[in-house]
Amino acid sequence: MRCVWCQKLIIPEVNWQTFFVPTKVQTLCQTCFTGLKRITQITCKICGRNNSNDQICPDCEKWQQDPLYTDLLTFNRSVYQYNEQLQAMITKWKYRGDYVIHEAFRQDLVTNFETTFVKEVPDAVLVPIPLSEERLHERAFNQAEILAKSLPYPTKNVLKRLHGEKQAKRTRQARLASTNPFLLETSITKPVILIDDIYTTGTTLRHAAKLLKQHDCPKVYAFTLAR
Repeated sequence: MRCVWCQKLIIPEVNWQTFFVPTKVQTLCQTCFTGLKRITQITCKICGRNNSNDQICPDCEKWQQDPLYTDLLTFNRSVYQYNEQLQAMITKWKYRGDYVIHEAFRQDLVTNFETTFVKEVPDAVLVPIPLSEERLHERAFNQAEILAKSLPYPTKNVLKRLHGEKQAKRTRQARLASTNPFLLETSITKPVILIDDIYTTGTTLRHAAKLLKQHDCPKVYAFTLAR
């Protein structure tokens, strides 16, 4: 088969072991596989950042000091660092409708999720961050929902998003100052793991977490593809 990103032909290694026990299907060539930078060491215990000198990074410290957002998000964990290759892959996946690219992330996504959450919150429900109806019509699919469906927990689409300017076009300050864009259609009384593609400032996730916790959700976590 061919690499889902660069389209280079992948020639699987064949030996006596792989002949009798087939290896997992490779979706990326070795070059593209190593180009994705996996987060293996976490320094900030809240957002999952891997380049902070503190147990709680300065950004999360600011969130914790704001009485409107204190302790809304138990923690976020991400699979990859957001680098140039991942940016290009996500752009083509989200904005150009190349649906199959998500297969490149599936194995890392599931492995990371199982390591992080299965023992931590075995009874949790996955809630993908939604797109507005207008944005969903433009893209044809919600990337957060695709990620959630790859994971071994039940998924509930209980959030509705109001249409507004794309987050990617907003400055950091504009994101932090934005009003809550979500409506909650059904409350959940179990722990929730929010699913999204990218953790940037954490504003989107905290808006969603605030709404869920206001309606009897005991704890809210987040799992994102990139940090």
